[in-house]
Amino acid sequence: MTDARDERRPAGELEASVMAALWAAGAPRTPGEVQLSLGGGLARTTVTTILTRLHDKGVVARQRQGRGYAYVPVQDAQGLTARRMHSELDRDSDRETVLARFVAQLSPDDERILRDLLEPGDR
Repeated sequence: MTDARDERRPAGELEASVMAALWAAGAPRTPGEVQLSLGGGLARTTVTTILTRLHDKGVVARQRQGRGYAYVPVQDAQGLTARRMHSELDRDSDRETVLARFVAQLSPDDERILRDLLEPGDR
């Protein structure tokens, strides 16, 4: 029989939950405040660790609040997704091939949106 504490969450799930809580808050939040907004299922130390990792990645900023920190996202969800896309693109030295394959896999609607963004004068 498996204990619920032994079950691991998918990679990134905790970070995504913490980011969602910060975005919903709309203001800097301490680890304790984030923990409460997540329903208290995580230890405050776990939330603090996640926030510290997000800070180290440059995804959140922090400011002194009492003896600890309050955290705030540096970008909205769409900005973070764009940042991740750039990061993935930077991992490969053959940018042209990566971009070509990315574009080849776009849906017709996404292709139209991308064309509109790249050629704004043609609307």
